[in-house]
Amino acid sequence: MADARRQITGARNRASGEIFERYISQSCNYYWDKGYACIEKTPEPMHPIRPYGNRGTGQFIAYYMKQAQPDFKGTLCDGSCIIFDAKHTDKDRIKQSAITEAQWETFDRYEAMKARCFVIVSINLERFYRVPWAVWKQMKELYGHKYMAEGRELDPYKVPDQNRTILFLEGVTINEDR
Repeated sequence: MADARRQITGARNRASGEIFERYISQSCNYYWDKGYACIEKTPEPMHPIRPYGNRGTGQFIAYYMKQAQPDFKGTLCDGSCIIFDAKHTDKDRIKQSAITEAQWETFDRYEAMKARCFVIVSINLERFYRVPWAVWKQMKELYGHKYMAEGRELDPYKVPDQNRTILFLEGVTINEDR
């Protein structure tokens, strides 16, 4: 019974994560249309093993070649690079461990090159937060624990949405001198 509950919870979480990524893709299109940014979903690195199903369907069986990179990468209209990952939870807090080791390393490399690095958080697909990578990686030092809860910890990073277009660039400074 507990195993079935875990499977249902996992399926629900995956579905919510996919919906959240669709919201972000819609938001990326919004920013492209406005001329603010060109941001795209990072494809998962996979290796096809063999075709699946009927010929010509484009379906195949594959395996992931390495751990996933952060979900989105792009360029702002001032030429600066932006990279972020999308993390969804139905709880009132998000754990630091939601970012994989490979993603952590990628964020650190991009941050060292002065890219704008964030984790975009969804709580219940209703409230959204843009947490700077510098804050995310220091949760323990800043808050005394390795998670951020709604309220005092996440609220400073809240971003608005308009009909599920998440305005995650709201408040990001565009450098005019580039």
